[in-house]
Amino acid sequence: MARRPLPRILTSGSVPIARGREIVRTAADNATDVLHPLITIGRGLRKLAAAGRAKWADTPKERRGPTLLVAAACVLAVLLMPYGPLLALMAVMAAAAWKGRERPVVKTGPDEAEAERLKALYEALVPYFSVPEDPSPLYAHGGAWTAVFSDVAFDGDGRPTRLQIAYPAYFPDGDPGSRARIEQLLAAKSGRDREYRFDWDEEGNRLAVRVLPALPASIVAQRFVTVPGETVLGFTDEDAVQRTVPVRDGDGSRDAPPVVWRTGPRSTEPHLLAVGQPGSGTSTLLRSVALQALQHAGDVLVVEGCGTGEYACLAGRHGVVGVECGLPGALSALEWAAHETERRLAAAHRAREAGEPVPAEVRRPLWILLDRPSALGDLAASEGRQDPQELLAVPLRHGRAANVTVVLAEQFDTVDALSDTVRSQTRARVALGHAAPHQLAAVLGAPPHTTPPPYVPPGRGYARLGTGPVLRLQVPATPDPHDDATVDSHRRAVLDLLPERHTEGRLHVLPPSDPLAPASPVHGSPTSPRL
Repeated sequence: MARRPLPRILTSGSVPIARGREIVRTAADNATDVLHPLITIGRGLRKLAAAGRAKWADTPKERRGPTLLVAAACVLAVLLMPYGPLLALMAVMAAAAWKGRERPVVKTGPDEAEAERLKALYEALVPYFSVPEDPSPLYAHGGAWTAVFSDVAFDGDGRPTRLQIAYPAYFPDGDPGSRARIEQLLAAKSGRDREYRFDWDEEGNRLAVRVLPALPASIVAQRFVTVPGETVLGFTDEDAVQRTVPVRDGDGSRDAPPVVWRTGPRSTEPHLLAVGQPGSGTSTLLRSVALQALQHAGDVLVVEGCGTGEYACLAGRHGVVGVECGLPGALSALEWAAHETERRLAAAHRAREAGEPVPAEVRRPLWILLDRPSALGDLAASEGRQDPQELLAVPLRHGRAANVTVVLAEQFDTVDALSDTVRSQTRARVALGHAAPHQLAAVLGAPPHTTPPPYVPPGRGYARLGTGPVLRLQVPATPDPHDDATVDSHRRAVLDLLPERHTEGRLHVLPPSDPLAPASPVHGSPTSPRL
């Protein structure tokens, strides 16, 4: 028997069907757009009618008669008014349009997935925040997390970004180890790839947890709005400091919160120690400090122990006393710095005895920047020479009175080689790069209140000035302009800040043996000899 052919609509393919569906969908969308006002008014009339029925149902029976009488009187008054029915109709339509408008959905609490995450976090905290002797524990397996969690906020992935936790009074919140265990647990349960800040309220038994945004690493070296004696180490969170400075960030400008280090005779932290891993940005920090010191008409002496030539861009510049890389030059430079400190102290003492102001050459700041002193110490020990750190004792102990500032940079694995004088006199501390919590606490003197960030760009770390709080820090990008891997915009930014070069050649002057003898003048530095 011959087969009957299929209908044409089933053999012509799916293209006409898809085209027809698209036409119907477009027509429906257009009709919805055209009829949207009518749909809104209809929705509003429905809501008004529902509200009227609910109001009538709530009215007591003895008051329904008077209510109907008042309503009839109002209707009669509207009918007798000129244009009354038209105005009444317009008012009803306006009320219906307002009532039927689409309102954004306001989230009043965590959804099911977020509630499950908070429940899991609550169960994980039970072993740490409960003891068997507690008759009414805040934390118990199967308990309600709503009794201890408040001020909760989530991101788009359903992970908590802000949380306040109540804990029992018997929890040892003053123990750093107990705190560290809770912070590690919260970071693991909330997401490890973020940086958290933990604020412990020991008086109120509350722990506030919030996710911190990454500090911007796009600020490059530039002239900051500071006065002589102020040095911008980097930038931190907006709520951590009470000051902002205008900075150029990319193609625009904005106000950024700086970490300002104050030096000079009235400084309580006259010297700085920066510690980090290789490539963490300690050399970047020293270059940034040097450029700011030259901006405020200071003399800068750079001693590099690693010998990589990262400070060669400063050689021969106005205000730069010298840039030394080898051991003999480093020892001569540091010996001169010790004698120069003694000479400044003697000159200041004579001026005060005579009742005269301190000479200008003593008030002129002298900066000693020493990168990797442990490397120079190893070289000196192998050759049987004096440790360079011993020559730093006089500038470190008497530098504040002589307006001499010492900045040292060292690595975490060799920080134990620093002398006791260096450790005790460098009360301004900076820790850059990846480091364990105990390493940060050993360098800064206190553990930071945040977890280590998942990604650490160069110049990213923490700073603590004396006994102040531990602040997050991002050093402005100040790369070596002679490095081929430097970005052109960053190279130009550093070169624009460098002073002009000397016209004469580089001189080597031996340090004076008599601390009371005047120093040899050089071009661009009225009192300091060029090494």
